[in-house]
Amino acid sequence: MSLRHKIYNILRRSEKYTKTDIAYLAKGGAWLTAGQVISIISAFLLAVAFANLLPKETFGTYRYVLSIVSILAIPTLGGINTSITQAVAKGYNGSLIPFLKTRIRWGLLGALASIGLSLYYYLNGQETLTISFLIAAIFLPFMDPLNIYGSFLSGKKLFNISSKYSIITKVIATLLMLSVLFFSTNIFLIIFTYFISYTIIRFAFLQITLKKYTFNKEKDQSIITYGKHLSLMGVISGIAQHLDKILVFHYLGAAELAIYSFAITIPEQIKGIFKNIHVLAFPKFAAKTTAEIKKTIYKKMVKLIILATLVTVVYIFMAPFIYQVFFPQYIESVLYSQIFAISIILLPTGLIIIALQSQKAQKTLYKFNTYSPIAQIVILFIFVYFYGLIGLIIARILIRVVNAIISMLLLKQIKPDSIQ
Repeated sequence: MSLRHKIYNILRRSEKYTKTDIAYLAKGGAWLTAGQVISIISAFLLAVAFANLLPKETFGTYRYVLSIVSILAIPTLGGINTSITQAVAKGYNGSLIPFLKTRIRWGLLGALASIGLSLYYYLNGQETLTISFLIAAIFLPFMDPLNIYGSFLSGKKLFNISSKYSIITKVIATLLMLSVLFFSTNIFLIIFTYFISYTIIRFAFLQITLKKYTFNKEKDQSIITYGKHLSLMGVISGIAQHLDKILVFHYLGAAELAIYSFAITIPEQIKGIFKNIHVLAFPKFAAKTTAEIKKTIYKKMVKLIILATLVTVVYIFMAPFIYQVFFPQYIESVLYSQIFAISIILLPTGLIIIALQSQKAQKTLYKFNTYSPIAQIVILFIFVYFYGLIGLIIARILIRVVNAIISMLLLKQIKPDSIQ
């Protein structure tokens, strides 16, 4: 028996103790983790370059622009990607082109909003932001929608292919950004490089996907409708997700936003590793009933929370050394980063939302995506206004607790034999 088969058998035998498809997690998770490792390394190299080559004010402005653009990208109907994964997992494998065209058409609204914002800053004499949002308007309808192939591959459980594409995309984009940062601190060139690199690379991989895979005639006519529902649900939460950076920029300034951005950079990358589990879980949840999911999801969450706690403790001890070596200009970010890392512990509770999405629990998801972001916005405004950066860090942790409570209460309300 080969070593590969021996490992496979060991993983299979372990499932009676873990109550989890370990072989599936090992196979898919290995590729997703590899992709995440590359993403972490890329983000780390960029962070080192930003910290050592750009003034705090320039980097803070860059982060502010990207945060606003993330909100302006909401009309691109990112929820369609989730519904495509769900449909493909169930065997509906129609062409991606109609869904791509829908996302691009709606994305034009974001481009118009970006132009309007550019005009606003022009009238207020802020040339940097004026040009930055004009650049963003060019790419807004295309950059995110072109990534639609990733959802198709996830639905097919082709995590190895999806991860390979993601790794190549991240490596090329990072190298281009590093090259620009090494030779220039021009914010317009930096922003343009960011958008053009991801747009072109994603377009190339979309073409490869369309040519490489056969699409059958089975179509789930509810994909676009469900995708629009998911996108609509995400409007308030999308705003809330980036509100922290916007508030810091306007109330505290670009330099403070740079300090905050570096405080959350590494913990956010660590969170990305755990979010890979969400990606792996989605196709599995989609193939199960609500009753089956409710029987096992809490046990899985507890195990992941224990793992997340261990990772958090290690990072808290390591943070001072990491910042002293790589980010000496941002030593003031260390304490904020250590406190913020506590939010990693409750990240596994996000499995509940993945489960609800996989089951098309629209009414329940609407409730979560209304209650949660409203609470988040209120908490952010209060804590930032009265307590500044430390208030913001505490608010982010509190928001994670609130989200966990809301999601568990909503899951409890769902009857095993029905979807709300």
